[in-house]
Amino acid sequence: MQTSDALSLISRADLEAAANRLAGVAVHTPLLPLATPAGEVILKPEMLQRGGAFKFRGAYNFLSRLTPEERGRGVIAPSSGNHAQAVALAAKMFGVKATVVMPTTVTAAKRGGAERLGATIELAGTTTQHRMDRALELMAANGLTMVPPYDHPWIIEGQGTVGLEVVQDMPEVRQVLVPVGGGGLSSGVAAAVKLLSPSTRVIGVEPAGAPKLSRARAAGSPVTLESTHSLADGLMAVRIGTLPFAHHQAFLDEVVTVEEAAIVRAVRHLLDRGKLVAEPSGAITVAAILEGSVKATPGTVCILSGGNIEWEGLAQLLGHA
Repeated sequence: MQTSDALSLISRADLEAAANRLAGVAVHTPLLPLATPAGEVILKPEMLQRGGAFKFRGAYNFLSRLTPEERGRGVIAPSSGNHAQAVALAAKMFGVKATVVMPTTVTAAKRGGAERLGATIELAGTTTQHRMDRALELMAANGLTMVPPYDHPWIIEGQGTVGLEVVQDMPEVRQVLVPVGGGGLSSGVAAAVKLLSPSTRVIGVEPAGAPKLSRARAAGSPVTLESTHSLADGLMAVRIGTLPFAHHQAFLDEVVTVEEAAIVRAVRHLLDRGKLVAEPSGAITVAAILEGSVKATPGTVCILSGGNIEWEGLAQLLGHA
């Protein structure tokens, strides 16, 4: 099995091979127009993906590339929520046992989704490192196969199929906004877009309370934040992945941060005007448009990474709008 030690970048051939593995399995999500006070944008709604988020692409691609012996040992995944559900779903499709390590603060929607899909749930701390440490313990104790959340080429190429679809469906795309968590989606999308349409700008968007990529870009290498805080729980990694960062440096044009109030406004706007339920992490690209961090020029695509938020959480969030 390939490791994340090598920093070779994924290629167009890698992305197309991942797309072929996902054909007929993952949803080819549509492009939808959305009017905003700042101008019209085009949405790529990955809340319509299996499992409610883009994460299914990388998880299924990863499991499909394991040997039968590796899958037979069972898989384990550390996750704030969406990766856990994606691994649970992919494992169920392959007939594989899955264990997921989630934070003690995991939302009811994300924990419930993983449980319904048959995963064994472990809770560990509140940070990415807490989850990874516990997952490594369980992996060693039980001989499980690790499915990394973002720092692996098979994950990156799977998530990159989002960008592949954007350019294939909209060759005239001029600007793509993508959420930044640990970096799997943003690095894969940036690679796909630039490899197919080099003149298209790709902009990463992260919460102001979790600027792990902004800090890494300033330092020239990944740095570990002391803490993170945001409504966008899926984007609160304290450190950008090493392999994703290499892709960011090669393919990402810019990274911007967004304040919490704009994220809430974006969730509300997507519900009111787009008729789409987005979790805060998924809505952050539209938040960047509403806040004015990025201008809504013609040909702008906002990737909505997911919609895994339960009714009570959505009602509470919108009550604060």
